[in-house]
Amino acid sequence: MKPPPLVVVMGISGVGKSAVGHELADRDGVDYADGDDFHSASNIAKMSAGTPLTDEDRWPWLHDIGRWLAAHSETGGVVSCSALKRAYRDVLTEAAPRTVFLHLTGDHDLIKSRMEHREHFMPASLLESQEKTLEPLQEDERGWVFDITPTPEMIVDEFLVRAGQSEGEDA
Repeated sequence: MKPPPLVVVMGISGVGKSAVGHELADRDGVDYADGDDFHSASNIAKMSAGTPLTDEDRWPWLHDIGRWLAAHSETGGVVSCSALKRAYRDVLTEAAPRTVFLHLTGDHDLIKSRMEHREHFMPASLLESQEKTLEPLQEDERGWVFDITPTPEMIVDEFLVRAGQSEGEDA
């Protein structure tokens, strides 16, 4: 029997990580965690002020998310986390090796519009910084890239098809 999914819904701010993450976790009956809830007060203050986080700011946050993933290795779980760099994703997969990434990506103007029309500590002014930092999934990483134009339900449908076809294989 295939174990419950252990998924990181990743991408820059404003792509819909939380909506897709909730949908996937609900569909699979596993726990969901929002990576934003793992940020320290100082990280949130920096981002709220329009200051991009540094790697040093992110390491403790990533290790906390990795511990959450490891704790859900048997039961499955979905967490939303920007996971912008390969090194960040490596921290997560070292903690929970069977983690799979669902990378959301989309048009700059659409993402900016989404960011400008929501209440969140991450201002739209940090969008370009996130886009510059983002390192796309590499061939040896387990996961897939999804455009954000379809609904979260449609994205999850496609993810589940891809994940089902990849059983026992590297993505």
